Amino acid sequence: MKTIPKPNLLAFVGALALSGLATQALAQESAADLAKKLSNPVAALISVPLQLNFDEKIGPTDGGKRTLLNLQPVVPITLNQDWNLISRTILPVVSQQDIFPGAGSQAGIGDIVQSVFFSPKAPTTGGWIWGAGPVFLLPTGSDDLLSAKKWGAGPTAVLLKQEHGWTYGALANHISSFAGDSARAAVSTTFLQPFVSYTTPDAWTYAANTESTYDWKNNQWSVPLNLFVSKVTKIDSQLMSVGGGVRFWATSPDSGPQGWGLRLVVTLLFPK
Repeated sequence: MKTIPKPNLLAFVGALALSGLATQALAQESAADLAKKLSNPVAALISVPLQLNFDEKIGPTDGGKRTLLNLQPVVPITLNQDWNLISRTILPVVSQQDIFPGAGSQAGIGDIVQSVFFSPKAPTTGGWIWGAGPVFLLPTGSDDLLSAKKWGAGPTAVLLKQEHGWTYGALANHISSFAGDSARAAVSTTFLQPFVSYTTPDAWTYAANTESTYDWKNNQWSVPLNLFVSKVTKIDSQLMSVGGGVRFWATSPDSGPQGWGLRLVVTLLFPK
C-alpha cells in the first residue's frame, strides 16, 4: 500500500511568505515608478497636485503674509504612437494680508498659467526626455490685487534625464503680455526651474529646486530655494503622494517675500 506524503507545513508557510514578499515588492516597485513619474513634468501620468505655500515678510514694511494654494492638474493626451501632448495648469487660490499698504486683506483666485508640452514618448538615444510648446497667462484673478489684468503668451520647454533613481533637469518659460487692461503694467517675465531629485526603491523622493522669476520690466529677480520630501502611498483606494518642505528666499524685490517659507503638497494620482 502506497503511503500518501504528509503536507509540509513549513514549506507551505514559506511559500505564502515568499508570495507576500513578492507582492509587497511589486507594490513598492509600482509606487517607486509613480514617484519617478512625478519627478518628470512631461510623464504620461494624470495627476492633480494641491500645493500649499506659506510666505511672510512681504510688502514695503515686511508685515505682509500670503497663503497660496496652487491647483495644478496634469493631463497627458496621446497624439499618436510617438508623441504625447501634456497639459499643465496652475490655478492659484490666494489669501493675503497687508501686502499693499492700506489695502487690508484679499482672498480669491489669481491668474491661470496654462502650459502645453509636445513631448516624444521615447527618450533620445542619450536618455534625455524633453517637451516644448506654448504657455499662456489668463487674467482670471477675482480681485484687482490678485491679477495682472493682462493676457500673455510665450514659449515653454523642459529637458531632463532619469537614471539610477536620480532625476535632474530644468523647466523654463517666458511670458509677454499682448492685451488686457491698458492702465496696468505690461508683463515680461522669465521663469527658470532647475531641479534634482532622488527616488528610493520604497517610493520616498528627496528633491531640491529653485523657482526663479526674472521681471524684465523692473529688472528684478525672485529666487526661492526649495527643499522637500514626499512619499507615494495609498489611502483607501486612492493613490497619492504626500510631502512637504521648506524654502528660503535667496533674493526677491523689496516688496517680495523674505526669509523662510513652508510648502505642503498632496498629489492625487490616476495611473492609466
